[in-house]
Amino acid sequence: MTTVSDRLDAMQAQFPDMRLLGGSDIPERNRTDWSFLPPSDPLAVARPTSTEDVSKLMAACHASGIPVTPQGGLTGLCGGSRPLDGGIALSMERMSGIEKIDPDGMTMTVLAGTPLETVQKAADDAGMFFSLDLGARGSCAIGGNLSTNAGGNRVIRYGMARDLVLGVEVVLADGTVLPMLNTMLKNNAGYDLKQLFLGSEGTLGVITRAVLRMHPKPGCVSAALCVVDGYDKVLELLRTARRSLGPMLSAFEVMWGDYWHQATECVPGARAPVQIGDGTHVVLVEMQGLDADIDTPRFETWLEGVFASGAVTDGAVAQSLGDMAAFWATRDAAAEFANPAVIGPHISFDVGLPVKRMDEFAQQSKAALLTELGCQSVHYGHVGDGNLHIVAWVPGASPQPLPDVSRIVYGIVRGFGGTVSAEHGIGTLKKPYLGHTRGPDEMALMRRIKTCLDPENILNPGKVFD
Repeated sequence: MTTVSDRLDAMQAQFPDMRLLGGSDIPERNRTDWSFLPPSDPLAVARPTSTEDVSKLMAACHASGIPVTPQGGLTGLCGGSRPLDGGIALSMERMSGIEKIDPDGMTMTVLAGTPLETVQKAADDAGMFFSLDLGARGSCAIGGNLSTNAGGNRVIRYGMARDLVLGVEVVLADGTVLPMLNTMLKNNAGYDLKQLFLGSEGTLGVITRAVLRMHPKPGCVSAALCVVDGYDKVLELLRTARRSLGPMLSAFEVMWGDYWHQATECVPGARAPVQIGDGTHVVLVEMQGLDADIDTPRFETWLEGVFASGAVTDGAVAQSLGDMAAFWATRDAAAEFANPAVIGPHISFDVGLPVKRMDEFAQQSKAALLTELGCQSVHYGHVGDGNLHIVAWVPGASPQPLPDVSRIVYGIVRGFGGTVSAEHGIGTLKKPYLGHTRGPDEMALMRRIKTCLDPENILNPGKVFD
């Protein structure tokens, strides 16, 4: 009878230069992600240092029928990087680093395990700007960002992760390496194959390298927190910001009153840069300009106008980098909600909705959750992108009633013609609800693509769809 130890020894013999961590040597962090799903029991964790290592590992697992789950920074919220019992967790943590920066082509070639914050700093040091940004920037890896098509704080100006990639290197399920490291902005030679892998959550191939698109570093940045009374004023503020600031509008983040109170009153060490009073929403508006002498007055003039019009009832303008960090800290405070002193275990949602109806959705879902389950909820999001985040929890419940809460939230999303995932992917937690957003023919085509690229179904099986 073949034991787990025998299987691990047999795999290790094929990779003398790449130690496989098994049994008690498996780090706890590699057993699950930030989705609150229970830890799994993988056969081993593999930590390759090269694309050749990944290729050899995938070829061996393909031949043996062993499932492989690619892992980046393990900050996913949907269970997409939680490995299967008895499978291999393929951690990209040792494939980290900046390989090349091209200031003329405005590109950066990086390894997939590179933390997002490292990419941002390298771009800044080179006099450029990498626009992808999210609260987990210090922990998440760029490969994971691309595999989930991450969005983040500045989508309104720069687009999603897929808009920031020119090329990728990918290892397929059978070990085939696709060296698609295109560095050109225009390349219409046949199908744009990289798009198959961006947002596919490691189910079609393992991203090992990427050519990222940089932008000019902003010459100045302005930010303000605006308190408004009523969602109609949020929409008015968005319209005027787009019209007056144009392409310089880099962020439009909206925090509902319920979220604002949670973030500024319950998170340890938090402070409120403005008082919401009788307001309903707090809006963080950011502008990235080219010239402080020209663009900063433009921002100030716009702000004076919205105050004079009555669209904004109170607010604060950042006077320093410290102020700006404090403004963004209120928006990023959701990362602290897992602290038992704040909320503890909870259920997070990122849904896409028609911008005009986002507040209507928030009110309807909040009432339904409270009435049916006694479930509390707070709301915030990238309203300019139609992306709403919901944090929901039943006080004292262990575990949290995930199926019931999800049924209510996603049922209402379906009724509003929205999407069950705006930027976090599907993983396993959203898999039962993918049909709310994608039609039968779309689902069938996705399955055919999966079968074509991964006929043995070893790459992150059970994720996105069965």
